[in-house]
Amino acid sequence: MKRIIIFLLFVAMASGTGVCQAQELYFPPLSSNQWDVTTPESMGWCVDQIDTLYSFLESHNTMAFLVLKDGKMVLEKYFGSFNSDSLWYWASAGKTLTAMLTGIAQEEGYLNLDSAASKYMGVGWTSCPVQKERLITVRNQLATISGLDDAAGDPDCTTPACLQYLADAGTRWAYHNAPYTKLGQVISSATGMDFNTYFNLRIRNKIGMNGFWYDIDYNHIYFSNARSMARYGLLLLAKGKWDNIRILNDTAYFTAMTNSSQNLNKSYGYLTWLNGKSSYMLPQSQFIFTGSLCPSAPADMFSAMGKNGQLINVVPGQGLLVIRMGNASGDPFELPNAFNNTIWDYLNNVMCNTHGIPEQADKTDEFNIFPNPASSDIFIFPNHNTQDYKALLYDIHGMLRAEVESAGKINVSNLPPGIYMLEIVQNEIKSCYTISIVR
Repeated sequence: MKRIIIFLLFVAMASGTGVCQAQELYFPPLSSNQWDVTTPESMGWCVDQIDTLYSFLESHNTMAFLVLKDGKMVLEKYFGSFNSDSLWYWASAGKTLTAMLTGIAQEEGYLNLDSAASKYMGVGWTSCPVQKERLITVRNQLATISGLDDAAGDPDCTTPACLQYLADAGTRWAYHNAPYTKLGQVISSATGMDFNTYFNLRIRNKIGMNGFWYDIDYNHIYFSNARSMARYGLLLLAKGKWDNIRILNDTAYFTAMTNSSQNLNKSYGYLTWLNGKSSYMLPQSQFIFTGSLCPSAPADMFSAMGKNGQLINVVPGQGLLVIRMGNASGDPFELPNAFNNTIWDYLNNVMCNTHGIPEQADKTDEFNIFPNPASSDIFIFPNHNTQDYKALLYDIHGMLRAEVESAGKINVSNLPPGIYMLEIVQNEIKSCYTISIVR
């Protein structure tokens, strides 16, 4: 009898009856504004914290904020004149749309990720030597490891003259928009269909999204309402499935898309950001940060992140989706992951718990850094009696700009304004801090 009881308990746990397990997903109708709701009270959330969350979001130029649990709407808030029908740009959050569509095109036999991009775009789509251009595969474009020089003029420029060789494909990660944008040409050439048409047929229409692609300068940008962003997030949560229909059947591709695509930036899949990894890199930087992309968020979260805080956060283990549309947060030097992390700080208070990644005790609150932002001196205050330490200040490109040993102060008056990384090393333990220098 004891064995039977233990077995039944195991089955109950495996079936997802625990409070932390995601339940069966709800999918809203394709041709209706109806969307089932779950109240935060029924979730046991701290509803007295919701207004504080909304006040923070409004003060940081948010236009739409949605939280879904297992596909059902828990929070849906619009600010100012923005409403559920308003359209807004996804910016780079739309890159995951292209990643999904690339997987569908491969599944349908139109392209191969390991084929050279020049197979679909022709030789000479870059200004690289032919043998170097042929090293760049479709997979390299998805993982942003093309080796093309992202600092050679306009990083959005897609003309061959702008796409210059810097390193062999696969040896350097860089958040370079132009090679990503060229994936649209790869898909249209491989399928023989206009990119927008192919996207609408394979993704948008099948999950009831609205919206459209629009060219702004060199960039191909998606616009939609917030609920369409949530619909796509739900497709991601369901691993490429919409209700009983498989949009992307290739589960191996989806797994690769939402896991580390290379070892250079472990927090990046196929045009998708990953939480819970041991290190990460950021746009316009070659600096490798230790730790997780968003420590306050669940470790299994993966995200679509776009300029000025366009966000789709997907948390498979809890069946959660978090959507944010809006303008820049207001801090000119705020890193995109930092704003997302702060949102999770407030959201954790709403959910009455912390689902974030625990920090190691020996790395927590070892030092106070003041002021931040800084304009002349940065002071380093140990929180307790401590042995000697070394402080190293790097710019966002990973170049060492200042170094002191147990001096307690770094002069930054000669450094240009921007984001810097302060690394403090003590007894072979590293603590990292983000510093803003202003004038």
